[in-house]
Amino acid sequence: MGDPTGFLKLGRGRSKERPVEERVGDYREFVLPLAEGEVRQEAARCMDCGVPFCHGSCPLGNLIPEWNDMMFRGQVDRAMSRLAETNNFPEVTGRICPAPCEGSCVLALDSDAVRIKAIEKTIADETFERSLIPRPAAQRTGKRVAVIGSGPAGMAAAQQLARSGHDVTLYERDDRIGGLLRYGIPDFKLEKDGLDRRVAQMEAEGVRMVTSADIGGAISIHDVRGEHDAVVLACGAQVPRDLPVGGRELRGIHFAMDFLTLQNRRVAGDVVGDGLVATGKHVVVIGGGDTGSDCVGTSHRQHAASVLQLEIMPRPPEARPRENPWPAWPLVLRTSSSHQEGGNRDWSVLTRRFIGDAEGNVVSLEAIRAEIMPDRSVREMPGTEFTVPCELALLAMGFTGPVRTVPSALGLILDGRGNVATDADGRTNVDGVFACGDMSRGQSLVVWAIADGRRVARGVDRYLAAVAAQPQRVAG
Repeated sequence: MGDPTGFLKLGRGRSKERPVEERVGDYREFVLPLAEGEVRQEAARCMDCGVPFCHGSCPLGNLIPEWNDMMFRGQVDRAMSRLAETNNFPEVTGRICPAPCEGSCVLALDSDAVRIKAIEKTIADETFERSLIPRPAAQRTGKRVAVIGSGPAGMAAAQQLARSGHDVTLYERDDRIGGLLRYGIPDFKLEKDGLDRRVAQMEAEGVRMVTSADIGGAISIHDVRGEHDAVVLACGAQVPRDLPVGGRELRGIHFAMDFLTLQNRRVAGDVVGDGLVATGKHVVVIGGGDTGSDCVGTSHRQHAASVLQLEIMPRPPEARPRENPWPAWPLVLRTSSSHQEGGNRDWSVLTRRFIGDAEGNVVSLEAIRAEIMPDRSVREMPGTEFTVPCELALLAMGFTGPVRTVPSALGLILDGRGNVATDADGRTNVDGVFACGDMSRGQSLVVWAIADGRRVARGVDRYLAAVAAQPQRVAG
């Protein structure tokens, strides 16, 4: 504990951001770095609890009290060394993780939690160049592993396996490595230069990258499996939840990820045209989660005429309710940076239908107030119908599971939610085939994806060691 009384005398600080009127004019990150004194003061608030609930609630098991103490003492390199023990990409989680650790910080029992996420980002940023030094394995095993999908789970699995000495090939369907991190997260939350440098580090550690590789399409999954000793499926949960209501066929209704991906490609310098932009349009985002919030922020930067975000769930309370006690994740109202930039939000709203013009373009949306019943069914509230202008509708209602092409080709068993069923090591019902990330656990957080990639990499390592230890049959 850096300062035994820090949590008693110091209040939670606040990150500085670029002004709204400035940041909506570009796609650069807008959260400004903490000054050295701010970091030390925030780290001083850590209580070094006897039972660190922050550590337990972090999917990665980050050793938070330890690196908080190191940052208080100005030992940033030691802090990064400790952080790297559990997290492959702290420069990512320090930016886009919702910080479940802060929700269970003991200080949050009757005060404001330590700004763990901001400290993590500071550690990563201040040591980024030094932490990118490649760490290739001292010895090679000769075992070949294919990792299919280069999102956070696939990247973490590939890096861990390469550092264990295996020959790893990372396959990606798109033209660049990164998956969700590359094309699903807007640049104003996560600029991609850091991702590019992480990819270069992984290549230097021995990971072979293959892009534009449509496994299960142009490239047979059976061929890939035959060329490797183990296969890790990290293809994500890419099937978006649709909205089957009247008028769904009208032009101007799109899935959120299509909208976000195109803008990320524009920022990267790709020529993708302006067929799907919010400029000058009345935009309605359907879905109240992080993806919907990203659509809101992107619409602001594309200069939409108006932005409205609709959520079918009721408005969350401002403070933690009694039935949601600490240290559980606080189910409270959250206002993202995109919401601070403008637009409106509305809750307990059910979309009934889209209305179009004579040319087949969506022009408005008809909705009704609704409530969620105890059995999770939705009850419409008579007499509460209303219509809003809608020239671009973005469906951000989550995902229903992985694309079935590869699982079907391999004969993989799915669980009750449609995800690939695995054991504790990530093994599927097919020998030598593993699955991790959203593909096996369902749509979740980036921090869970990284943790799952690391977990399954350990499982693959154990599997390959067991295979190598088996006695070889003598021919004849």
